Amino acid sequence: MQNRLLFLCSFLLLSASLSAQTFRELKTAAKKGNRNAQYNLGIRYYYGWEVAQDEGKAMEWYRKAAEQGHPMAQCSLGVCYERGRGVEQDYTQAVKWYRKAADQGYAVALMNLGRCYREGLGVLQDRSKALKYFHEATRKGSKAASELADELQNELSPEKEE
Repeated sequence: MQNRLLFLCSFLLLSASLSAQTFRELKTAAKKGNRNAQYNLGIRYYYGWEVAQDEGKAMEWYRKAAEQGHPMAQCSLGVCYERGRGVEQDYTQAVKWYRKAADQGYAVALMNLGRCYREGLGVLQDRSKALKYFHEATRKGSKAASELADELQNELSPEKEE
């Protein structure tokens, strides 16, 4: 039993050490301009994984990756603007970043852009356009978008007479 406990403590210490080393390597790669590292660093700051949570720093790293065309970073930046996380809420900016990611075929961005059109967030409300984006996201494999499309289709369908 004592050997198991010693092994477990050693494993946990090693894991923490490797995690810190991995984070340092990730930050070094991000500073060198690696867009995947920048996006991953943004995630860590946004959720507080391996670092203190800091939505402002998350935004900085998401933006660096997004400006290099990283679709998930572009979508994450859109989410931050839509929710006002780490930045002042700005639906127009949210739509701008969702559109950049959607133009690359990123399903989550297509779905989020559809939500913006459905609700009129940062764009004129256009439920037909919303449905188009939901269907496109569904074709890219988004089950959530499929549900939103079904829901919106039911709203758009003429009411059945009783």
